[in-house]
Amino acid sequence: MNRFFKYLQVPFVSKTAYEEHQNKFLFPVIDKKWQEEQEAMMEELKTLGEGLHIGGDGRADSPGHSAKYGTYTTMELHLGKVINLQLVQSNEAKNSNWMELEGLKRSIDCLKSYGVELDAIVTDRHRSVAKWIRENLQETKHYFDIWHVAKGLGKKLDKLGQTQDCALVKEWKKSIINHLYWCAASTPDGNPEMMFAKWLSLCNHILGVHDGHSDLFPKCEHGPLAAPREKKWFKPGEKVTVELEKILTDTWRKKDVRQLSPLGQTSSLEGFHSTILHFAPKHTSFQYKGMHYRVILAALHVNENSGRERAYERSGEKQLTVYFSKAKKGEPSVRWETVASTYGE
Repeated sequence: MNRFFKYLQVPFVSKTAYEEHQNKFLFPVIDKKWQEEQEAMMEELKTLGEGLHIGGDGRADSPGHSAKYGTYTTMELHLGKVINLQLVQSNEAKNSNWMELEGLKRSIDCLKSYGVELDAIVTDRHRSVAKWIRENLQETKHYFDIWHVAKGLGKKLDKLGQTQDCALVKEWKKSIINHLYWCAASTPDGNPEMMFAKWLSLCNHILGVHDGHSDLFPKCEHGPLAAPREKKWFKPGEKVTVELEKILTDTWRKKDVRQLSPLGQTSSLEGFHSTILHFAPKHTSFQYKGMHYRVILAALHVNENSGRERAYERSGEKQLTVYFSKAKKGEPSVRWETVASTYGE
């Protein structure tokens, strides 16, 4: 490459000079800015007068199970800001699958060193993470992000819907997933038994039975249903009904539904992980310092633009945008548009 630019008589920065400029000028500035912002955020969080509600999630630097780096991010769910980042190398853990747990441990230790108290933490369904929190953070409420639970449930429903005599499940999939979200959203105090009672009511609802569910949740809260119905009711004893009820009441479902998060979700963290791709794409390999400071730069950008105001049309109305989500397999969704991102600092 250098020979090519030399032939064209184009000035070109050598790799050595590029890395020297990074190490001497760019990285120290990023580090100083991040330390200042973290100190200011921790002081702000202490003045809130209540324990932190944080979301935590890990990200590997490459697809598959052979990642070199794992980034664990904790975000304050009310503010939507990244409050701590930990970059773990695979040789610092048992293997690449254990980097997420190691990152969580370091994040918790760091937050405790600032003297902040954790009231609740929202994570995915990573079983080793759940076990560690249960054993080491007994005073902290641990919730599961609903999207991760719904994703696993959706795969089970898709698989069942493809089997013989079970096509009816496809028609009900969206309603079942929506019911999962409703169980948490309608239980703001996070009462695990109430959420599970609401979830079990689905076994009656799909049969067209809307009362007599349980003592905690005796009847459905929906209004009169339209008639005639587009979706058919399930029938007791049929193969599809029996197989669906097995999925709705299996061992993991009983545990996961009781831990659904009514406080907030890790969707903002997933958005942050997408932002990291602009600064450190997965198809490029970086040294430790290069990866570390690129991730921090992404966090500074996200924090600067958290809580952006909504955009308005010329008429003065709030601007709406229709987008087609890959996660929803191309189904259209509507969201409020926000003003453009800034790069002021």
